[in-house]
Amino acid sequence: MSFCGLKAVLLACSGIGAFLAATVDANAGGLAVHEQSAYGQGTSFAGIAAGGDLSGMFWNPAVMTQFAGIQSSVSTSVIFPYASNSPSAGSIYVGLPYAYGGTSNTGNAALVPSVYFSYQLNPNLWLGMSVNSPFGLSVSFPELWAGRDYAAGTSNLTTYNATPSVAYRINDWISVGAGVQIQYAKMAFDHGVTVPVPCPCPPSPGFAPVGDAYLSTNGWGYGFTAGITLTPTSATTIGLGYRSGIDQKFSGTLAVPTSLTTIGSFPASLTVNAPGILSLGVRQRIDPRWTLLGTVEWTNWNRIGTSVISGPPLTVVPAAALNLPFQYQDGWLFSVGAEYIASDRLTLRTGVGYEISPVTDQVRTPLIPDNDRFWASVGASWKIGMGITADLAYSHLFVRSTPINISASSGNPWFATTGGVTYIGSVESHVDILSIGVKYRWDEPAAPVKTGLITK
Repeated sequence: MSFCGLKAVLLACSGIGAFLAATVDANAGGLAVHEQSAYGQGTSFAGIAAGGDLSGMFWNPAVMTQFAGIQSSVSTSVIFPYASNSPSAGSIYVGLPYAYGGTSNTGNAALVPSVYFSYQLNPNLWLGMSVNSPFGLSVSFPELWAGRDYAAGTSNLTTYNATPSVAYRINDWISVGAGVQIQYAKMAFDHGVTVPVPCPCPPSPGFAPVGDAYLSTNGWGYGFTAGITLTPTSATTIGLGYRSGIDQKFSGTLAVPTSLTTIGSFPASLTVNAPGILSLGVRQRIDPRWTLLGTVEWTNWNRIGTSVISGPPLTVVPAAALNLPFQYQDGWLFSVGAEYIASDRLTLRTGVGYEISPVTDQVRTPLIPDNDRFWASVGASWKIGMGITADLAYSHLFVRSTPINISASSGNPWFATTGGVTYIGSVESHVDILSIGVKYRWDEPAAPVKTGLITK
């Protein structure tokens, strides 16, 4: 390996180290984190699976063949979520004697870095590595509020996903790629615990809060990626990529109140079936300056089902309380965008999208109050020089007003996990995202071959 190649590998490793040190939690689209590319952020991720940027390898490893030599890309997205909860009449803790209220913003700002590296071994073969945080959650609730049995205190989910990949260019118009996902995750969930009390029992409504249950776990999961790019014409690129679902294993402890004054701690384990993602992207150049972009993305969240916590004795923790009935439907993202080459150094882009949330009215809780949303994004790239390009993007997500109904009549499966505590309310939310990125080519581009005029 050349000195340039060794230097690139060392920098990529240091970038991965910085990622592990800097990552904090985030959530979007259920538990999914879309923000894996400052370049793609500028178009609401329209066309990203077809390439245009090295970060497209998150969605489709085959796009590596578009980038000659030794290249790296580092992106960081800062997510500013907002979600406020307003309880309604009918909630257990809205009436006397508790009369608990709603919440201000429960979403925590989050920093989500991503790192990409590719190395061209020969004219047709590439090796690559990416490190990302594809799933996450970070929320903070007051201890005493009307929905405390479904969210209280601070809850977090953090994932670290490393994906070594390989890509091969079969010919000028078709490339394929594949990779292995290695994922480590940490999860800490906190929610209130209520016990029924004998009635009639004025002024109690029949339930009394006794404390919090706290689940703290970590573990490993594995999966794969695969993809293909097609270039039927010099102006058209089509990419199809797949990130497999991961059966994420967790083990740790569950602490629960065993009486009004005692906390019991028990071993706990569970598996969360994270979804696979299928992305179709198209890039269509219509003239030397303009390129149109499009994406259709399917996420099979329905595989998550219900996660069951094993370990705690059923004589202390009822079986229903050990169920996490996510029961999501599949999610979809549709986006379109455009890219404009304003000069030799500046490229502008924009995009809009519509995302169908996997979280339906029938299973929604205050912890993950997700709903369908519109995306609006702008971005730009600036060629600084010496092989360095900077990306900047901003997105605003308009989230639909979100009802929550956890009651006996709603059929929401989370009702049984608390022993029958009713919470009815609504959530108002939106998200702002600012992304920055830096790309660098480590080796010198090959000089064009000069040919002389051949005469007879």
